Amino acid sequence: MRWALVRVSLAVTTMVVLAFAVPLGLVIQEMARDRAFSNAERQAAAIGPTLSITTDRRQLERAVASTQAGAAGRMAVHVPASDETGGQDLEIGTRRATVRDLATTQRIGRASITDVTDGSALLQPTALSSGKIAIVEVYVPEDEVGNGVTTAWLVLAGVGVALVVGSVAVADRLGVRMVRPAQRLAGAAHDLGEGQLGARVPEEGPTELRSAAVAFNSMADQVVQLLANERELAADLSHRLRTPLTVLRLNAASLGTGPAADQTRAAVEQLEREVDTIIRTAREAKPQTQATGPGAGCDVSEVVRERMEFWSALAEDEGRKVRLAGVDRPVRIPVARPELAAALDALLGNVFRHTPEGTAFSLDVHNGDDAVIVLVSDAGPGIADPEAAMARGNSGARDGSTGLGLDIVRRVAESTGGDVRIGHSVLGGTEVRIWIGLGRAAQRPQGRLGHRTNRRRKGGSGNRRGAEA
Repeated sequence: MRWALVRVSLAVTTMVVLAFAVPLGLVIQEMARDRAFSNAERQAAAIGPTLSITTDRRQLERAVASTQAGAAGRMAVHVPASDETGGQDLEIGTRRATVRDLATTQRIGRASITDVTDGSALLQPTALSSGKIAIVEVYVPEDEVGNGVTTAWLVLAGVGVALVVGSVAVADRLGVRMVRPAQRLAGAAHDLGEGQLGARVPEEGPTELRSAAVAFNSMADQVVQLLANERELAADLSHRLRTPLTVLRLNAASLGTGPAADQTRAAVEQLEREVDTIIRTAREAKPQTQATGPGAGCDVSEVVRERMEFWSALAEDEGRKVRLAGVDRPVRIPVARPELAAALDALLGNVFRHTPEGTAFSLDVHNGDDAVIVLVSDAGPGIADPEAAMARGNSGARDGSTGLGLDIVRRVAESTGGDVRIGHSVLGGTEVRIWIGLGRAAQRPQGRLGHRTNRRRKGGSGNRRGAEA
């Protein structure tokens, strides 16, 4: 599209330049010719008064020499034979025109122009006192006829080239202004088709493309909202089941021994496995909704407050002390709201599932220049093998774990160029740090936590919990 516009502009401008420059050049050429012969006519007319008075050679020679053309040797006077000339034709100067041309001019009685060697000659008839016709010949060289014409053609050519180049440059800029928004729209549509539901298009460019961008962004927002609503519904259902299941599991553990108690605990475990299967299926089938467009993402403080409000009821039932910090002001991150909510639920669910009742925990948000750090700390027994806890499905055979929790958190962090680290918290238990990058150029800092997601912790305490949800 861009190059087509450039080609059209080039063709149109070239035709316009030719349509104006060529006739203008021809007019200038004709004007130069008229100027040269008008000057020759003035030179020839200067001899007329002398010829009307006398045909004496000396007087005519002086008259010819007094003119510019005569002084330059470009004027000749042809006087027919008479009594004053002694019966002979009188010629003054160098004749360049043919005898036939002279005779023709005498016969027709008006000025004429004839071609001669290296130029042209103006033949001007002048009446003598004797009644005969004398011919004044003024030689006009070829370079004088074309004086200034070459310069004029060069100027016209330069102006034409400048106009063509300027029009091509303007057309190219206009083409870029039209093509780039169209390319961005096509790229965003391709990304959306590949499942990147956060793709958005800047609403800029021509009116039509701005309207298309607005429509595309609105459509993408609706798609994301529909999927988010669906995932929220699945998350709400799983949370509603998780809380009573946790209470039921704790109550079943206090039933003591006996066939009825064993059957109850087995039924609870079976129910938890079924719920975990549903959660695993929903998590693995979720679409990619990471935000990538302008203004996309979410407010981490708002999401943290919302999820803590959900979990606070269970924390109060189990007598857990909760501390929340760093969520007093908005903090935008390039992660879709459902993704962050799922990651927080996975971490907080681990705290409730793998620490005793009454264990305190905290959630802190730290906002930096190039990253946002979310810390989830508890006062529980800790994790014996952080690397194994990060492996997807590695702990699924123990404690009814789905093996998805920290893996979900890790994928959310790595989608922004960040990572997840596991270390020892100030509360005495485990601290999980989520490092969320705010830009592609952000570098991962080396924090005080000693355990990255891809490094095995050495020398860990043997009494830390060995699995996560």
